[in-house]
Amino acid sequence: MANHLINETSLYLLQHADNPVDWYPWGAQALEKAQAEDKPIFLSIGYSACHWCHVMAHESFEDENIAAVLNEHFVSIKVDREERPDLDTIYMSAVQAMTGGGGWPMTVFLSPDGKPFYGGTYFPPVARHGLPSFRDVLNAIADAWQNRRSELAAAGQQLVEAIQQRVGAAAVLESDPLKPETLEQAFRAIRHSFDNVNAGWGDAPKFPQPMALEFLLRYHVVTGDSQALAMVEKTLDAMARGGMYDQLGGGFHRYSVDARWLVPHFEKMLYDNSQLARVYLHAWQVTQNPFFRLVAEEILDYVLREMTGPHGGFYSTQDADSEGEEGKFFVWTPEEIVAVLGQEQAQQFMQTYGVTEQGNFEGKTILTFGGTLKERHTLAQARSELFAVRRRRVHPGRDEKVLTSWNGLMLAAMAEAARVLDRDDYLQAARRAADFLLNALRCEEGYLWHVWNKGEAKIKGQLEDYANLIEGLIELYQATFDPRWYQAAQALAEKMIEHFSAPV
Repeated sequence: MANHLINETSLYLLQHADNPVDWYPWGAQALEKAQAEDKPIFLSIGYSACHWCHVMAHESFEDENIAAVLNEHFVSIKVDREERPDLDTIYMSAVQAMTGGGGWPMTVFLSPDGKPFYGGTYFPPVARHGLPSFRDVLNAIADAWQNRRSELAAAGQQLVEAIQQRVGAAAVLESDPLKPETLEQAFRAIRHSFDNVNAGWGDAPKFPQPMALEFLLRYHVVTGDSQALAMVEKTLDAMARGGMYDQLGGGFHRYSVDARWLVPHFEKMLYDNSQLARVYLHAWQVTQNPFFRLVAEEILDYVLREMTGPHGGFYSTQDADSEGEEGKFFVWTPEEIVAVLGQEQAQQFMQTYGVTEQGNFEGKTILTFGGTLKERHTLAQARSELFAVRRRRVHPGRDEKVLTSWNGLMLAAMAEAARVLDRDDYLQAARRAADFLLNALRCEEGYLWHVWNKGEAKIKGQLEDYANLIEGLIELYQATFDPRWYQAAQALAEKMIEHFSAPV
């Protein structure tokens, strides 16, 4: 029996439509049911390419016994974070306030009026690694709702007040005028936290930081500071040589689970690759390092090949898993490489790309690049042959919904790269994407929709949709000087001001 997600268009929600959990999408029906039956809400937020979302689904949401507990004591709601970034932001703030961290799948328990009172991320079916079992969590929450509800209500109210205070403090900071000293402080903070050994910022898991890299590039151009540029160069080189970069197909995975950029979380996200393509493009403009240009082009070529729909819009994500295993599509053994390339060429390739008998990921090897740019060009045919073989494997799933905000980012990347690199294929892709977005995701009144999927545009556009699409249209105008793109950006800016301006 399918649950209430069966008529949704979101791939993530449809992945759960056959669960024994009586899932509802976010909306009046679920919220009214919770109030009418006086039940707490179990809210689960994730996205289709999320590996740990799949794990929790298989372990818990497909389990008949756990589903019975959820169905008896809770109203269960599933949310696609990519469809509803507003809800994701609100409840992620709550989870971070409660636990000090966050991530997906996000697990939040709410009162029927939507106030969070307990939450976390992934919960295993049995207690391990310091995490309680999901079944125990459910039973404890159900018992507390029946017997100690006032404590939950008080905790929920305190949490809401804490979030409001945090938002208020952020608003005060944002209202302060930007001064040169502020930029100096930002640079010093970035420099202080830089990983001088592995490059980038933070420990495991390590995320690419495109906005920090963009800031450092601009800081270098304005001030001439050599340290700023050195941090950018070292980070971009390390990321593009590591396993987080798809050495055969181009494009970046979402993040590295270690501090060395070696083992990625294998999903690929449109918004990551749009921002990283521009960082590498800008770094090439500043340094003229041909490796940076090569990576920028490979990212965009990957998007054209695998993430662009026949309508011209750009798809959202590719999954971490294939055939039920994380990363299976991307990893290699020496025997597989020898079978494709032959012994002599395989030896050269494996030495350059770090392939060993023991492997670096569950007995197999994630390709990393340890050679020179000349060696990379020499091995181009070998990469092409391996890529052709890889294409015959079972591909990771692809979420083909079109998000206005993420498409605006990629539109900007394609248009700017077309102008800077004189690539007509990028320009044509940018034009087609802009036409599609303005026709399919803009209503007659001139407002934007947030998501398009299977021929249907829905969910009112949010501020990021307007801001990112406006930027993309301006980049396209600068690449073509066709006034229609500037006029469309101006019209959207007027709607954005009308719809989102805060009262003075």
